Amino acid sequence: MRTATASEARQGFAEIIESVWREPVVIQRQKRDVAVIMSMAEYERLSNLNVAEFQRFCDRVGAKATAAGMTEEVLRELLDSEN
Repeated sequence: MRTATASEARQGFAEIIESVWREPVVIQRQKRDVAVIMSMAEYERLSNLNVAEFQRFCDRVGAKATAAGMTEEVLRELLDSEN
């Protein structure tokens, strides 16, 4: 992954934008990583991956709840008893 200082990124922004099609670019300020510039395709890929991973997590939790006897009716009763 390429790294550029904030000053380099500011001065060569057009070149940075072109290079993100090959790989993301880490932007540093005072020797600390502060940002990443990536292509829209890579951003969408990562966003979809996160959505898919969250769905798998929810499915696992739901399966465990069902195995433990949790149903929508039980959940409604619990929620109603709190009100």
